[in-house]
Amino acid sequence: MNTNFTPYAYGVRAGITVIDLDTTLPLLRRAAQVVRAIAAKDGSIVFVGTRPDLRSTVRKAAERLEGQGYHVGEKWLPGTLTNRLSMYSSDVNKERRVIPDLVIFLNPVANMHAIRECAIEHIPTIGIVDSNVDPRIVIVAGREGVALKREEEQRIKGKARAAAKFLQRAREQADVSL
Repeated sequence: MNTNFTPYAYGVRAGITVIDLDTTLPLLRRAAQVVRAIAAKDGSIVFVGTRPDLRSTVRKAAERLEGQGYHVGEKWLPGTLTNRLSMYSSDVNKERRVIPDLVIFLNPVANMHAIRECAIEHIPTIGIVDSNVDPRIVIVAGREGVALKREEEQRIKGKARAAAKFLQRAREQADVSL
């Protein structure tokens, strides 16, 4: 068992790690809330499971989200996120949102390069890790994704536009009264 996994384990019995549900269940619920929030905001979610036994699972998970869900069941191509200008045509980059709002990893150790790309692009990730894996490799999705960040940025821009209009009207009224 990885020493950093110790807070999530109740103990080891007969060589099998017993998971502490008092610690892990709230984390699983939080992860589910993040997924629901991103899906509710029409965010895109990518499921990554590149082991043969996980391929059908990630495909089904993506299908459940219909147009918002995508999956990677084979190898993650390095540069998919960080080198998207070369990976996709310029038409795709302009017309479609290529950066997902959340990436969920079912086998994160085998996809470390994908996790690094998500970190570089500031994409929140959720990962299901085994007890022999350091759980810190997966970025905790404390914010509810890039979609919510975009919404907040638009709200701030809207306030700035409203303030600019207010100032413009005040200047016009000041000029009229002079």
